[in-house]
Amino acid sequence: MFARIIELLRHSAIYGLGSIAARIIGVLLLPLYTRYLSPSDYGLIETLVALSAVLTALVAQGMKSAFFRFYFDSAEPERRRLVVRTAFWYVMAASTVVTAAGIALAPQVSWLLFGTHGHGGLVTAAFIGFWAALNYEQLTSLFRVEQRSTAYVAATLANVGITIAATVVLVVVFHKGPLGVLVGNFIGTLIVYAALLTYSRRALGLQFDRRLYRAMNRFGLPLVPSAVALWLTNFSDRFFLIKLTDAHEVGLYSIGVRVASALVLLLTAFRLAWPAFAYSIDDDREAQRTYSFVLTYVVYVCCWIALALGLLAPWIVRLITTRPFYPAQNVVAPLAFGVAAFGAYVVVQIGTGRARQTRSNWLVTGVAAVLNVALNFALIPPYGRMGAAIATVAAYTLLFVGMAWRAQRVFPVSYQWRRVATLGLASVALTVFGKVMDVPLGVALALTASFPLVLLLLGFYLPVERQRLRRLLPILGR
Repeated sequence: MFARIIELLRHSAIYGLGSIAARIIGVLLLPLYTRYLSPSDYGLIETLVALSAVLTALVAQGMKSAFFRFYFDSAEPERRRLVVRTAFWYVMAASTVVTAAGIALAPQVSWLLFGTHGHGGLVTAAFIGFWAALNYEQLTSLFRVEQRSTAYVAATLANVGITIAATVVLVVVFHKGPLGVLVGNFIGTLIVYAALLTYSRRALGLQFDRRLYRAMNRFGLPLVPSAVALWLTNFSDRFFLIKLTDAHEVGLYSIGVRVASALVLLLTAFRLAWPAFAYSIDDDREAQRTYSFVLTYVVYVCCWIALALGLLAPWIVRLITTRPFYPAQNVVAPLAFGVAAFGAYVVVQIGTGRARQTRSNWLVTGVAAVLNVALNFALIPPYGRMGAAIATVAAYTLLFVGMAWRAQRVFPVSYQWRRVATLGLASVALTVFGKVMDVPLGVALALTASFPLVLLLLGFYLPVERQRLRRLLPILGR
């Protein structure tokens, strides 16, 4: 089992190189954005990013999930190529139709989102970026199912490098503002996508199997309502903020999201490695034991990072932004713990995919989305961005608990619930203490570093884990 965990860590670490590079660059570009863009400009960008996310969920989420599941149904190279080609041409056709419609209706979409036709150029750029990202992701998914994590990272780093250069030139040199950010983001993706088309030409071809497509659609289509509900939980807060407050509040909230994305980068690396790894375990008993430990360790790391981000948020925001954006620090802690709950959800939901029982997933995600929408309506008018952050963490927590219950009914796993609860309670308690006491930087760092020791006092570690810790940290054995 530990060999399996090490394998997952290896692939996650390699994927993480690309994810970390992309997220770090995103954070490093914040000083650029906050000097050349106003909070309102940044709010416009983040609202269009949210629009792209819901379109992705509607157009390709079902096929994306089916691609990973059906690829591993057979070890025959011809069958796998057929799965690759069928998924590729579906994504290409569907994304092209949606993008063409979006460009044609750009002024109307601008009016719907922002109450003005004047942002049609931004909407057009967002739809082109949507097309580029969707097709790029489908090609890089081929690297993931083949567990060619190094090739995936090479493509990601090339994309990031070109994106940085294009964004800096457009925003700093040509002063294109929000349009420069959106265009800069998809230039790198389009260039690398063109290179990947050439590189993967042998795997691709003019082949589309209707019967296979229908089977993949039957598997993936029930996941679309679930994906849309997840989108509501992930991104609808931007739309509520821009309608119930203004673009300035969206901009501040989005800076908090960016800081919390330091945890997302780790989770992104894990999510890239997790489906192929989880489905590659043939024996159900081995899978159940492995899934149990994976949940515990994922929650451990996520809660520790969420604790650090929450306590250190004031200094992080001051370091990477300018004064108009400083108030964004107050939403970092709840958003970070929301991401931690989502990380736990990612682990437990794999059970429904393994059992091929995905049709009812939308009930769980739908309930979480309803809670999120209701709390946004109730909390944003009086509390602004903090209300949105509270709605997010509440919805993610319900999402995790509900999906754990659902997955256990179709693929039972003996998760270590006492240990998971200990992790959550300890990290939240330390964060609340630090925030209530308004501790200085040194104390915030000390509280963050104390997390593993607090868990030791609470009896969290198993005997084998304590032995490993003693070897790593001899002081624990004294």
